[in-house]
Amino acid sequence: MANSKYAYVRSFELPDPILPDTFMVFRLDGHSFHRFSDVHNFEKPNDVRALQLMDHAARSVMEEYPDIVLAFGESDEYSFLLKRSTSLYNRREAKIVTTLTSFFTSCYVFNWSTYFPDNPLQYPPSFDGRIVPYPAEKHIRDYFAWRQADTHINNLYNTTFWALVQQGGQTTTEAHATLRGTFAKDKHEILFSRFKVNYNQLDPRFRKGSILVREEVVEPDPSSNQKDLLEQSSTGHQAPSAPGSIAVSEDAATQEATVSSAPAEEPKKSEKKEKKNKKPKAKPPTRVVLLHCDIIKDDFWNERPSLLAE
Repeated sequence: MANSKYAYVRSFELPDPILPDTFMVFRLDGHSFHRFSDVHNFEKPNDVRALQLMDHAARSVMEEYPDIVLAFGESDEYSFLLKRSTSLYNRREAKIVTTLTSFFTSCYVFNWSTYFPDNPLQYPPSFDGRIVPYPAEKHIRDYFAWRQADTHINNLYNTTFWALVQQGGQTTTEAHATLRGTFAKDKHEILFSRFKVNYNQLDPRFRKGSILVREEVVEPDPSSNQKDLLEQSSTGHQAPSAPGSIAVSEDAATQEATVSSAPAEEPKKSEKKEKKNKKPKAKPPTRVVLLHCDIIKDDFWNERPSLLAE
């Protein structure tokens, strides 16, 4: 910014860094999406197209920001986990929240026609966002367990509610009254006894939500071919010489090695130079994978220890 007599107004801006050495969870929610889904005729209780669009926008965010290692989505909500060591935007809360929220919203609008080709946007959607810092791994696991449990509770209610309305002939008011005070087992019973629906066999996308996880890409080991060659040579048989090649005796080879050998000091110098010029090991490439699985139990986290490592 240009320095002028008006620059003093910058002193009113307050720093808002997130505590260091803490995990950051960024969560965004659709603003007034009940109205948005009604205006755009979303299918009830779940519209696969809308959920896939949310997944697409979330994947785009993760591909843009490598420090995001995990995301969980349900309905019009998505949560993103930034690794503990991230220095994204110097950990400034307002900067991270506004940038990620606007980027997600832009991706949602940009890809709308891919999933709703015959249903143009009637008005622009909006999302609100927030960041919550968590100090320990347990808090992160409990956070995502909370969101998946919420997914199950909401979807079970909505599935039963819309079955009563669409197949049972009840009004929305009557359906709410029918479900008031019921427990999960009661809703399962209504679905199965009245509508022949086994809730546990519904699409796991609806029951468990969407999980986007960053995983390392395993590349083929270039040294594997060399190992094969070494194994062949260890049999003690020398490969036949190619036509026109000249065989070299052991004495000649030894003499050549002796003549070409340099003083002992030179290799040490070259080793020092190599150490100085040695570049840090590049991080392995990663990819974003979409899953619809259990994130509450230990299996998910035990198979991916790197998620909470940094």
